[in-house]
Amino acid sequence: MSAVVVGVDVGGTFTDLILMERGADGAARLGLAKVPTTLDNQAFGVLAALKEAGAELSTVAELVHGTTTTTNALLERKIAKVGLITTAGFRDVLELGRRTRPQPYGMYGRFEPLIPRELRLEVPERVDADGEVLTPLDEAAVGAACRHLLEAGCDALVIHFLHAYRHPEHELRAGEIARELWPNAYVTLGHAILSEFREYERGTTAAVNAAVQPVLDRYLGKLARELKTQGYGRDLLLMQGNGGTVAAKIAAAEAVKTVMSGPASGVMAAAFTARASGQANLITYDMGGTSTDVGLILDSVPAVSSELELEYAMPIHVPMVDVHTIGSGGGSLASVDEAGLLQVGPESAGAAPGPICFGRGGTRPTITDANLLLGRLDPARLLSVDSPVSLDDLCAAFEREVGERLGLTGEEAAAAVLRIANDKMAGAIRMVSLARGHDPRDFALFAFGGAGPLHATALARELAIPTVLIPARPGITNALGCIVADLRHDYVRTLNVPLPLADMQEVEAVYAEQTAEGLATIEREGVAVEETQSLYFADMQFQGQTHLLTIAVEDPQIGRAALHEAFAKAYWQRFAVELPEIRPVLVNLHTAVIGKRPSVALEALLPPEARANRLEDAVLGERPVWYGQGGWQDTPVYARDKLPFGAGLTGPAIVQQLDTTLVVEPRDSLTVDAYGNLIVSTGRVGTA
Repeated sequence: MSAVVVGVDVGGTFTDLILMERGADGAARLGLAKVPTTLDNQAFGVLAALKEAGAELSTVAELVHGTTTTTNALLERKIAKVGLITTAGFRDVLELGRRTRPQPYGMYGRFEPLIPRELRLEVPERVDADGEVLTPLDEAAVGAACRHLLEAGCDALVIHFLHAYRHPEHELRAGEIARELWPNAYVTLGHAILSEFREYERGTTAAVNAAVQPVLDRYLGKLARELKTQGYGRDLLLMQGNGGTVAAKIAAAEAVKTVMSGPASGVMAAAFTARASGQANLITYDMGGTSTDVGLILDSVPAVSSELELEYAMPIHVPMVDVHTIGSGGGSLASVDEAGLLQVGPESAGAAPGPICFGRGGTRPTITDANLLLGRLDPARLLSVDSPVSLDDLCAAFEREVGERLGLTGEEAAAAVLRIANDKMAGAIRMVSLARGHDPRDFALFAFGGAGPLHATALARELAIPTVLIPARPGITNALGCIVADLRHDYVRTLNVPLPLADMQEVEAVYAEQTAEGLATIEREGVAVEETQSLYFADMQFQGQTHLLTIAVEDPQIGRAALHEAFAKAYWQRFAVELPEIRPVLVNLHTAVIGKRPSVALEALLPPEARANRLEDAVLGERPVWYGQGGWQDTPVYARDKLPFGAGLTGPAIVQQLDTTLVVEPRDSLTVDAYGNLIVSTGRVGTA
């Protein structure tokens, strides 16, 4: 029997798809698609990509989807109307937060909570931090609050009591009462999403879940119906922010876990490629049309964090792949502000009208336009162009919008735009490396996304990174991540006890309970897995500290002394400080239960029969290209899919393929490995 697996990722500008089929004879078939994202209804873009790739949905065994639905809904505040029922005296916790400010300097800035004050209701109930009931739950008050919120037009409900992580019975009973009155399934219990202390972060995470739950549920419902009418008979799998997948039929219940779904899929593809190519330590650099996402992979394992803050006062404390995002993508708009400073992003031209060169009515220059004007992109190979725009018109636009205010020609303005964009992206890489105690020189830069390889070698020089790895299909790597990602479910529970006083039998029991819950969830999903695996972690801190340090726990039956030693070692690696006189505190226990899906063949991404026998046969031509301080240089252009395995070349060079373009800077050297990855060694470090 043949097996067809499809991965589709919806980005802010393009929807990418990879179809891989392994026939009974062992032969592989590859289908690729890159279509504009349909922002009004992302399902239409998904269906268009399936059609372009020639997918017969009746034969598809698995369809895995990475989506920006929940992330965009939050950022654009296109969310459901949510009501909150909470402990008497604590209705304003979500608005008071942590006494921070939107702007660090000056008395300005605004903050709008996800749930307005008039929809935050209190009921008599109180449990102390040890789980002892001080005030019984007023069940009549819960019912009255539900009816009031329904009359106010709320679509979703959050029930969030002060110490429910320690004593969930009140939340559970209130949930039973609410579900008898609420007309839909959009009832979120705070402890069910996040069983941690700190009522602000737990409450905000629950509020985020409730706000996007109806949005995600409606979207998945529409997509599932459309897929079913076209012959797809299986359950859809959805990427989560933790880098794993979940069956769509249960995804909406914990919709908050799909936030950052798209960036996570790219990091998972990078980890998969890195393991195959022998690069254990990577900095992932994903530059798309709207934003740039940067992450870290250490010893082939992506960094995972539970302290994401999507925007000011919106902490989402569920485990997610640790990705730093900035508003700098191919569609980022260039402008000169009132102070006369050149700015690039975060505002984006998006898919419509898009960059000027797309010919859809855009008038403001973007990073993509700058790359085109400076010879780094081929005008004849741009995707999704409605009406071609001449280079003279593009140069005039740069001079009009940027150059006139800065005293630059159009080409000089375009060069300045690239320099500013590179500085912003280098700063993002420093945030995930140097700011966390990692030297970029110890890592390879894994560049992907439609625009990533255009800037990768310049960034590597800026940061003294010696090696750049370009995967086989950079522009659709996120879609590959959907294919290779495993099922994953994360569980966190707070103990918050000094380690010398911790009950280690309770620690073992919590890990066992979390593992059992994860295995039961995978069983309920009904998705084929080859094996299951559990990973264990502990969040710890020294007594009196605020921030947590997550350490890996190799054995769930770890003893007190071993746990203390592991924390001390991790603390030294991060901060180079020893504090033997202060007691460590065991705050949270975290278990990740993983269901391993069947692997895919990485070599199928670039069929060997397309390769030329000689490097010279891969040359497409030559054109002048601008290189920073090196200025304009005549540069050979190569076809990526024709480069022979093991071939090597020295920059300057341009390597083109369907979904991206790689710029090989002067003095850089490039080789092609056995999987078709391009390995670029930077010839000189320093300023780009």
